Amino acid sequence: MSKSKDLFPKPVNKYLRFITIPLLFLVLNLLSYLLNPYSAYYKHYFSRPVLEMLTDAGLTMIFCGLIFELSVLNSVMLDKIIPWTEKPFTRFSIQLLLQIIFVIILMVLLYFIGSFIYTYEEKLTFEEELNSLQFVYVCVIMGILISAVTTGNFLLQKWKTTMIEATELKLKTAEFKEIAMQAELQSLKLQLDPHFMFNNFSTLSELISEDQLKAEVFLRNLSRVYRYMIVNLNKNIVSLEEELIFVDAYLYLIRIRYGENVTISVDITNDDGRGIPPITLQLLIENAIKHNAATKTSPLHIKIYNTDAHIVVSNNLQRIKLAIPSARIGLQNIRSRYALLSENLPSIIEDESSFAVYLPLLPL
Repeated sequence: MSKSKDLFPKPVNKYLRFITIPLLFLVLNLLSYLLNPYSAYYKHYFSRPVLEMLTDAGLTMIFCGLIFELSVLNSVMLDKIIPWTEKPFTRFSIQLLLQIIFVIILMVLLYFIGSFIYTYEEKLTFEEELNSLQFVYVCVIMGILISAVTTGNFLLQKWKTTMIEATELKLKTAEFKEIAMQAELQSLKLQLDPHFMFNNFSTLSELISEDQLKAEVFLRNLSRVYRYMIVNLNKNIVSLEEELIFVDAYLYLIRIRYGENVTISVDITNDDGRGIPPITLQLLIENAIKHNAATKTSPLHIKIYNTDAHIVVSNNLQRIKLAIPSARIGLQNIRSRYALLSENLPSIIEDESSFAVYLPLLPL
């Protein structure tokens, strides 16, 4: 069983033999008849003894099967020696020549087998010789056609295999891109911790020496904020409700740090099951405070509100003349995360008096 599989390693579908060989038998007889329908062979075909008809049909069927199998073997063996991809013209010529040789050899064998079964008392007439020659031509043509069919089927299977492999490669590439995207997202999220914690621990250390009660409340809200950051580290998108709970705790820290110098208003009128990347609002608030002056006489006003498709974080523009060197974590971090999650990217609208960032709402 294993030898058979090695000999014919599936250049054709296993069911193709059961369809092709009987079909070859019919086509072979049909072509022979069409070449010379008035020959004595076909005139007296059904008047012969049944056993002789069955023997004749059986030999022809075996002959068709041998042509088919030799065609398959010819194609498979040449695939190992001269693949189509290397020398297609040479391959075609050699396969065609071998196919004709195989058919002629089979014809000779069939003739000798027939001579043992049938007794030829008289010399063949011219018509009988012509019929035999026509039969040889038909068999050669059939061999060539079978070779073309098996080769075509083999090339079709190769094409299907190549397409499947290409599809699998695309899937693996997409999977690797997804893994890379997740890794990049994790890297971007981890950038948030030192940026956020540095600003608040310095405030906490001052409060401990000045007002321990206020320091305790500050630490409680700081722990809420930090817990939110840890819990949502593995999330790419959070609901607006979750983000606003986080912002509520975070605003307390801002009020303690900046007092009346910074005012923040939140006006979110609708939460329709969409969200944003976690800690995005905190980054934008930090960005506004970092790049703008904020005093009691000229406070920084930050507004957070929503439109149909966006969350907007805006502030009055009071640029610091000597800008603090930036690590580009804020806005760049947000842009990078959105680019990995969606085709809709944040947009910035800036004029002489205001600066606004529009964050697209993303499906959860």
